[in-house]
Amino acid sequence: MYFEQQISGSLASIYLREGVYEKLQHVLQLLPKEYSLILYDGFRPFQVQQNLFHLFLNEIKRNNPTFSEKEIINETLKYVAYPSFEPDRISPHLTGGAIDLTLGNVKGDPLDLGTAFDELSEKSVTRYFEDHLDENVDALQNRRLLYNCMTAVGFANYLGEWWHYDYGNIQWARRMGEKKAQYGGVEVTIENNLVKEFRFR
Repeated sequence: MYFEQQISGSLASIYLREGVYEKLQHVLQLLPKEYSLILYDGFRPFQVQQNLFHLFLNEIKRNNPTFSEKEIINETLKYVAYPSFEPDRISPHLTGGAIDLTLGNVKGDPLDLGTAFDELSEKSVTRYFEDHLDENVDALQNRRLLYNCMTAVGFANYLGEWWHYDYGNIQWARRMGEKKAQYGGVEVTIENNLVKEFRFR
């Protein structure tokens, strides 16, 4: 998605930890045959995380001129993690253990989940339609299906974004009550918008 949006440093392909890829294969087995998964983003280089953080921050600042600097940062953090390799607060996408995705039909066309990917809206909260049952029944059912299949195989959802799921990283460990994460950060060398070399931190 970010490659298509021409975000500096973004990747032309989606990279994931092998364990995340295997879990997604299990999700596909749980989904009814008329459904597919559409992947938006997986591993994210540090530069892209920085660029996204500043893009979101500036948009929130523009849309909320009365917000203090602290309010702007807090609102930004609802939608994008602070770019960090610190082990206790590492950005989830820097580990290869985070995935942004949606449901599609058999042709690969996205289904209605109530908002666009990365939409800065209260409707992006995973359970929004659980609290507004009559607003969009299709989105409610599709979010339930995605959530139930993803969590059934071991993913943990970030409740502020219906599209974001973690496996094996520090955010997953905290939500699942695990003592430590399986995946740390990954540093990469990028050439022609593809990973040329990588190193586990």
